[in-house]
Amino acid sequence: MSEPKKFVVAPGDDARSTPVRVVVVQGDERPAVQADDEPVVMTFPHLVARELIAFCALSIVLVGVSLVADAPLEEIADATRTPNTAKAPWYFLGLQELLHYYPPLVSGVLLPALLIVALVVIPYFPINLERPPLGSARGRGMLGGIWLAIGALCLVFYTTGSAPVWPFIGTLLVVGVAITIGARSTATSGAAAWLRSRSLPFWIFAWFLLAATVLTIIGVFFRGPGWSFILPWRDGVFY
Repeated sequence: MSEPKKFVVAPGDDARSTPVRVVVVQGDERPAVQADDEPVVMTFPHLVARELIAFCALSIVLVGVSLVADAPLEEIADATRTPNTAKAPWYFLGLQELLHYYPPLVSGVLLPALLIVALVVIPYFPINLERPPLGSARGRGMLGGIWLAIGALCLVFYTTGSAPVWPFIGTLLVVGVAITIGARSTATSGAAAWLRSRSLPFWIFAWFLLAATVLTIIGVFFRGPGWSFILPWRDGVFY
């Protein structure tokens, strides 16, 4: 039988060096157990302090706006008369605008449920860990597939909606053009270079955000009596 190997106990500060297997850290020295140290900040006080500053700044802005402009209140509510048109609060008007295009089951149940499921499932996909920019060689190869997906979504929105759903189609086309500019650009600076460095998850979220914003703006300013489409600067109807 061979004799067991003898391990030498020696002081040091590098836990990865060989043949040393036991390291005695002296004083306040920190063992080097990681090859690369990434910049890390603590939640408290770094993050909490920034959130507190943002909260105070937003509160000051809201107080200033409330001092300058009065809230747009209407007349006293009357239970016997429903105003035309009855609108939800502004943060629900995007959902109310969806009801103009799709049945309540689709707009109020299926689409919000799919969005919630997507938010739960997406973090478990590698796409959230590895996000190559679309301007890279790998990203440019996806450009054709992206336009096929945009065309398929436009066709689905147009054929299943009760009216031409141009908010969805328009925002899809805007995002598609921006993706194409970024993927085909060779610029090293400027807006085109910034677009090229964006990843696919960024563009997916950008479309959802743009679509929700457009639907909300339409519901607030461009819907009048009977939920008909109006031009606020011409018809003089504001909510």
